[in-house]
Amino acid sequence: MTTLVSERPVTRATRPLAAVLAAVGIPTFMVALDNLVVSTALPVIRTELHASIADLQWFVNAYTLPFAAFLLTAAALGDRLGRRRMFLGGIIVFTLASAAAALATEAWQLTTARAVQGLGGAAITPLALTLLARAVPPRLRNAAVGIWGGITGLGVAVGPVVGGAVVDGLHWSWIFWLNVPVGVLAVVLAATALDESRGDGRRLDPLGLVLSAGGMLLLVWGVVDGPEHGWTSGRVPAMLGTGVALLAAFVLWQARNRTPMLPLHLFRSRGFSLVNVVTLTFSAGAFGSVFLLAQFFQVVQGLSPLQSGLRTLPWTAAPMVVAPLAGLLAGRIGQRTLIVAGQVFLAAGLLWMALRLSVTASYPSLIGAFILAGIGMGLTFAPVSTMVLASVDTDAQGVASGTNNTIREFGVAAGVAALSSIFSSLGGFGSLDAFIDGTRPAVLTGSAILAVGAVVALWLPRRA
Repeated sequence: MTTLVSERPVTRATRPLAAVLAAVGIPTFMVALDNLVVSTALPVIRTELHASIADLQWFVNAYTLPFAAFLLTAAALGDRLGRRRMFLGGIIVFTLASAAAALATEAWQLTTARAVQGLGGAAITPLALTLLARAVPPRLRNAAVGIWGGITGLGVAVGPVVGGAVVDGLHWSWIFWLNVPVGVLAVVLAATALDESRGDGRRLDPLGLVLSAGGMLLLVWGVVDGPEHGWTSGRVPAMLGTGVALLAAFVLWQARNRTPMLPLHLFRSRGFSLVNVVTLTFSAGAFGSVFLLAQFFQVVQGLSPLQSGLRTLPWTAAPMVVAPLAGLLAGRIGQRTLIVAGQVFLAAGLLWMALRLSVTASYPSLIGAFILAGIGMGLTFAPVSTMVLASVDTDAQGVASGTNNTIREFGVAAGVAALSSIFSSLGGFGSLDAFIDGTRPAVLTGSAILAVGAVVALWLPRRA
């Protein structure tokens, strides 16, 4: 059996906290940035690559699908093969795929490169948090996770602005070229500032890998395709049904397997089970609403993508400031209090936006709602991550982080699909009034989903 890497105080003393945060934060920043940066650059890419509407959708979905489907698989491989080794591999794959995306001259080439980017991102996101938790002493862990959450928030904040700047004049390929030198720096930092660690050394579970990855891929793919192809067509129900069947088979196999990839006993922890429910409602309600609200300034008010991105900064930049503070306060007032407050602020912010949206709505009338929603997101990121890690044994932190991130990414896809379906059913892009008629009930639904998450969060343990 493989010997676990212990947390040695001497090692921590020789690793400056700033270096560790940079080693895990820079790659996470790249992944977070690429989640949003492409959306505002799609018009330029469409013109240069002569892409169809379907191509544009796959430029986004080709990244999201493998990212969500292989998070749990990457975490399991990291526990077996070495977390730092898998983390470095993810950075290298992501960087090379970014260069390939920048060099793309046809739509299918960009779609393929984006899919490989998603695979690299799946190895980065869950292992970054586990490596950070192993690299810092317990007394600094809440603060370190908070700072890491702020770095992630920065990627979310500048994504629309960077994408808007590209659309307004820069060549779209620079969205991806910028990742190359950053990726090289990230590899050097991770190799020098992080120590190797593994899980409990159990054998790999290849059947579990296939069932979980295949089930997540088909389920997310079906949710994404639902609004376009129809929920009752042969293709979408077949994908959703097969995805559910594969995930059910995965759960049954994990219950019977002596060395499961996902130990089901993790869900005996009330904190771990409930925090994952909150993660699902949070990502579905918040990011499903963001998908529609980000288009409001362009579609209704006729602003450029860059101007629109700048106007969303009160929302997207707030987590960068609030998340580190939440990490510092978690030890004093408890993660549950912060998570509940975050969901309430988010739900209230979206409700405010939905009620104020109109063709003649002024920007000052929405700033308060944007700030309130941004504070809510900032209060959520760090405490949720901390509770996920603290709710399980140290050896299971990698797979726990992977599970939580998988649920979050699925929530994003499901939220975008569900709220977009409401938007299309009750409104659309036919006129300014039609856009408002579709967006308002969709955002109200997002607010209701977040309110459900706030109620669930009341049953979380105050401190994991």
